[in-house]
Amino acid sequence: MENRFEFVEKNGSVQGARIIADKETGVQYLPIHRTNAGGLTVPVNKDGKPLLAPKYAK
Repeated sequence: MENRFEFVEKNGSVQGARIIADKETGVQYLPIHRTNAGGLTVPVNKDGKPLLAPKYAK
């Protein structure tokens, strides 16, 4: 799993937000971390399907 994930977007409107892409599936993840809390979600399109990073989408 080493090097499987890559930051694809580091600038966001939400402080502490980054977008990470899975290089094998192309699925993007949005982890958010604050001082003592955090979360992880998969951004979806209007049909509810995960957004894929164009660079890795199959």
